[in-house]
Amino acid sequence: MILFTAGTSEADEKTARIAYAQWSCATAASNVVKAVLEEKMGYDCELVAMDAEALWLSTASSDVDGFVCAWLPGLHQYYYAKAGDHVVDLGPNLEGTKVGFVVPEYVPVDSIEALDSHAEKFDNQIIGIDPGAGIMRFAKEAVKDYQIANMELVPGSGAAMTEVLRKKINKRRWVVVTGWTPHWKFARWDLKYLKDPKGVFGGSESIHTVVRKDLEKEKPDLYRFLDHFSWQPDDIHQVMDMIQKSGKPYQSAVKWIKQNPDKVESWLSGQ
Repeated sequence: MILFTAGTSEADEKTARIAYAQWSCATAASNVVKAVLEEKMGYDCELVAMDAEALWLSTASSDVDGFVCAWLPGLHQYYYAKAGDHVVDLGPNLEGTKVGFVVPEYVPVDSIEALDSHAEKFDNQIIGIDPGAGIMRFAKEAVKDYQIANMELVPGSGAAMTEVLRKKINKRRWVVVTGWTPHWKFARWDLKYLKDPKGVFGGSESIHTVVRKDLEKEKPDLYRFLDHFSWQPDDIHQVMDMIQKSGKPYQSAVKWIKQNPDKVESWLSGQ
């Protein structure tokens, strides 16, 4: 654990630890933050991968400076309830997000209510991601509330989920996955969210920036940047697409900030 105190050296003051979950959107946003810190602000930034709950708990304990992938108000409400009093929510950095069950457009099913009656077509599986993700908690509730008795929610990872999706689509097989926007899969394939008449997955979500409580006092420039970091869905989709094509998250982020100097300057100047 790295502890930051009033007596830290100048070198220590120019270090940052940013937590992130290994989701495509979180990887894109966190690497853009790292690129700005290292290329524009003279920081040495370490990105620390962890599961969703650990994002909040590590920030609450000041083991990391913060993270830019908190889904609120619904998806991370459980973690916010546990750690919210010990962190600072800087508000949305991306609005208009969504979560739910997703199928290819060619699948003639439009509602979660119809899943169980077509279970065999889906190989009796709903393809999920890492067990600790908030979307998996909602997915479990959906399975219960919609009485999906003949399908198993299969945990895995974001990468494993998209690989299953790719293989099924290539063979035009039926498949249902846990999905969220923003995600590069919506640009690559024709997909649709299943209707959720019971509202289990909630409404529109936002992605927030959350930092440790003492960050503003100890590293005001880092705090100001994170406070002003915000962008549009088109921005993050560009970065995610670059990462998918190159396989190089940090290099893609550096390229993107060079291509978008006005936006980066607005983060740094606070305008």
